[in-house]
Amino acid sequence: MTTNLGHKYPVGIQTFSEIIEGGFLYVDKTDLVWNLTRVAKYIFFSRPRRFGKSLLTSTLKSYFEGRKDLFEGLKMMQLEQEWTEYPVFHIDVSRAKAQENSQALQETLMWILSPYTELYGKSADETTPGKLITGLVMRAYKKTGRQAVVLIDEYDAPLLEVLHEEDNLPQFRKVMQEFYVPLKALDPYIKFCFITGITKFSQLSIFSTINNLKNVTMRPDFAAICGITEEEVKTAFKEDIARMAVAYECSPDEMFQKIKSMYDGYHFSEVSPDIYNPFSLLNAFDDNKLTSSWFASATPSYLLHQMRHFRTNITAMDHLEEPADSFDIPTEAMTTALPLLYQSGYLTIKDYDRLSQIYTLAIPNQEVRIGFTKGLLPTYIGLETGNVQTGFALKFWRALRQNDLDLALREMQAYLAAIPYVEGFKKKLEETASKEGFYEYTLYLIFSMLNVYVRTQVKCAGGRTDVVVQMPDTVYVLELKLGGTAQQALEQINYRNYALPYETEGHRVVKAGVSFNADTRTIDDWVIE
Repeated sequence: MTTNLGHKYPVGIQTFSEIIEGGFLYVDKTDLVWNLTRVAKYIFFSRPRRFGKSLLTSTLKSYFEGRKDLFEGLKMMQLEQEWTEYPVFHIDVSRAKAQENSQALQETLMWILSPYTELYGKSADETTPGKLITGLVMRAYKKTGRQAVVLIDEYDAPLLEVLHEEDNLPQFRKVMQEFYVPLKALDPYIKFCFITGITKFSQLSIFSTINNLKNVTMRPDFAAICGITEEEVKTAFKEDIARMAVAYECSPDEMFQKIKSMYDGYHFSEVSPDIYNPFSLLNAFDDNKLTSSWFASATPSYLLHQMRHFRTNITAMDHLEEPADSFDIPTEAMTTALPLLYQSGYLTIKDYDRLSQIYTLAIPNQEVRIGFTKGLLPTYIGLETGNVQTGFALKFWRALRQNDLDLALREMQAYLAAIPYVEGFKKKLEETASKEGFYEYTLYLIFSMLNVYVRTQVKCAGGRTDVVVQMPDTVYVLELKLGGTAQQALEQINYRNYALPYETEGHRVVKAGVSFNADTRTIDDWVIE
């Protein structure tokens, strides 16, 4: 069931009671919430940022507080009979972000817990977060006669801030471990414990003694507990889609396809409905415009740092075939940036082969592709996003739409010859611009930012095609040469039959050999067939 009183969108509102009492639109997930509380006593659950984790935690809070009035008309009313009120500790660890050192982190955690000391008191020897939470839970049990509920939101927020800091990370981890470790010893006094965040830190470090912590992150029955399913989009937002279609001068069906391309594409288990980003979707309907709200705060610095650290091949991100233990592993056990990319929502599950137990991962949708690409441009090839967009993007796009690859390459040649690189990247250029991969990255990122489907190092019977660009009616097969000639590159395409797989698809196929100059760092010549 979905309640919608006056089409008020809860943009930025993460409190369940405020949404219900304020008459905001709420897509009913309360049956899944009820089921979640029956799975295990200690539960861990992760989702990307702005995907509704805080709202889920707030809904659990209202449920365990016995707020029956808030659930009238929702699925929960058909399931819950008792409505018992428990003492609830709702701890939002995101308030402990951006701490200078471990001492500041410890003091902030004590401050976060301070409102509960007014309810349940504090002993003089409770001088650390772990000791204080222990005393609070035990006194709550003694005072109310009921076990406590502990809800920890964004548990990993302080750690993500220092993920790449060799000095601070161990110290921060030690503080957080001291805070979480008592939860296992408090088992007799706890009714339910729910921990959520973005990443998956190992139980051997952060949750060292909570060996009964049930991870439901990839369970199919909870795949839709956060986010909005395609069916919910079609039903709950039917009027909103029609209204937006008027603004975009298209049919509601066409508008739905635009919305789907922009915000759909997430899957959080091997069997999962299509999940839309809720934050972006609500902002789009609130503004009556397709916007990239998820990237308003840009790609997180910790993610870009880890990608640089592990030398991540960004051109492979459109199609990765991996077993679960490659991407659903503890954060501190990473040997690549893949787990962080998946857990942060920059990659998602696109397919699953039951026989081999291999998952296919890819970038979820247009919003992520364009936003992520903007974050990677200065990191990988030293280009300023604004300069790419204002410098030649529109001209380049129009040339491709007109099937004029010659004009498009002339526009790119002129642009690359004159672009200003970001500060601090010029020294790196001396090394990177002498390698063919740099130019693959350049083409890949520019095409991706223009929302053109591009693949690099595409396998075929004759070898690997450097770049394949797919437009609605044309496929461009490009071979790049650094130090060789454009004619040699074109001959390689023909000799190895790189274009053959696309000639049977009914598309126009254009082949091009492109040579680059390492000194000028731009296109030197090209031959088109």
